[in-house]
Amino acid sequence: QVQLAESGGGLVQAGGSLRLSCAASGRTFINYYMGWFRQAPGKEREFVASVSTWSGSNKYYADSVKGRFTISRDNAKTTVYLQMSSLKPEHTAVYYCAAALRGYPDRVGSDYWGQGTQVTVSS
Repeated sequence: QVQLAESGGGLVQAGGSLRLSCAASGRTFINYYMGWFRQAPGKEREFVASVSTWSGSNKYYADSVKGRFTISRDNAKTTVYLQMSSLKPEHTAVYYCAAALRGYPDRVGSDYWGQGTQVTVSS
């Protein structure tokens, strides 16, 4: 059982940066593949980024955010991060943290979801 809690969202101007955090509970955080998704108003939830277990050496990104967003994990803090830079208004969405035991949540489906954190980018 894993509980996820996102934080770090807020209002930022276009071109700015923001770091989202996802704090996870449980003893087995290190074994979970982690990911970030987002959902804009009137849109379907979409994949943003994911990271492998343990060292998090393998990372995957949606084409739209490559070179702009960076996912990372800190197992000691049981936290996964999404560093967002060069933000654009189209990045405005609720960002959700996800965890999956069997594989990358964007590939195998998520076992757990956080409540989401709102990111608003003004133009």
